[in-house]
Amino acid sequence: MAKKGDWVRIHSVVLKAAERTAKIPEDTQKCDLEMWTKGTLQEDAEIGDEVTVVTAANRTEKGTLIEVGPYYTHSYGKFVPEIIEIDKQLREIMFGGDK
Repeated sequence: MAKKGDWVRIHSVVLKAAERTAKIPEDTQKCDLEMWTKGTLQEDAEIGDEVTVVTAANRTEKGTLIEVGPYYTHSYGKFVPEIIEIDKQLREIMFGGDK
């Protein structure tokens, strides 16, 4: 259960595929234009409910509640040993050596 005032993520369809312009690539025309938005929940709700949020930019958006307390989960990938050697070489070129 999400409470009014919780930071949440919602999902909505901005344009159905049939409503999209013909001026975009054919494979893109076949897809709905979707939006995921984070904001402050304006009413108590459960995952899957249609809700209203106020975003950090003070916009009001409506959509389906999909997550409570969203956070970033991306990374820059796994460790690559070659990057250490590149770092050493770059530092030598920029700050050291005979030149």
